[in-house]
Amino acid sequence: MPRPRKCRKVCHFPRTLLFSPEQSGERGRTVILTVDEYETIRLIDREGLSQEQCGDFMQIARTTVQQIYTSARHKLADVLVEGLPLRIEGGDYRLCDGGDGDGLCGACYKQKFSRKYAKPKGETGMRVAVTYENGQIFQHFGHTQQFKVYETDQGKVASSGVVDTAGQGHGALAGVLHALNVDALICGGIGGGAQAALSAAGIRLYGGVTGDADAAVEALLDGSLEYNPDVHCDHHGHSHGGEHDCGSHDCGGHSCGNRG
Repeated sequence: MPRPRKCRKVCHFPRTLLFSPEQSGERGRTVILTVDEYETIRLIDREGLSQEQCGDFMQIARTTVQQIYTSARHKLADVLVEGLPLRIEGGDYRLCDGGDGDGLCGACYKQKFSRKYAKPKGETGMRVAVTYENGQIFQHFGHTQQFKVYETDQGKVASSGVVDTAGQGHGALAGVLHALNVDALICGGIGGGAQAALSAAGIRLYGGVTGDADAAVEALLDGSLEYNPDVHCDHHGHSHGGEHDCGSHDCGGHSCGNRG
């Protein structure tokens, strides 16, 4: 029986999941770049790491990095030469929550969150985060500057506090929530890339919610929260610095969450 592949550690979920050329090549064909392939391109070609350093960061062997990186480069070549659309999804990976403590992650903003908000062993309560501004649910996930985080126990709010997002935005905010050990997020509008990142982190999403943040959490706990399971970002009139990731994208469902 073949040994299952080890999950590859990925620091940040991609902010943009779909790239389309102005003049598409072979009709009906889309190149799929997995999230772990994307990470090797980011670390080696963008950050300048060696393949050995990349392997240390992703916690896999250098030979595995070579295989992933070679596959990724071949796919990117097809995209450029053939003029094909590119979608990023799937793969065997796990999102870093800042809790690994290795040298390459030493300056990661997620580490301070992971240390401060680590859950005690045996804790059974749910931790809920809400995009937050002046007591209300902030309506644009990718631009939220604060989360209000609620500790719950036996269906009641036990405590709460406001957490600054450390200047992160869009897909990186899912990394913040993952480091905060959040179980669920209540928000307003949210783009497809961020939705996929939350799914990869195992965080339940309650989107399309408006109004008072405290009241929304109480409604969630008593089972009366009204939310939109198909919410999508629709604030196209706002500036996103060229990184707008609105729309619906399939997550591609990686399998690492079910492996030891």
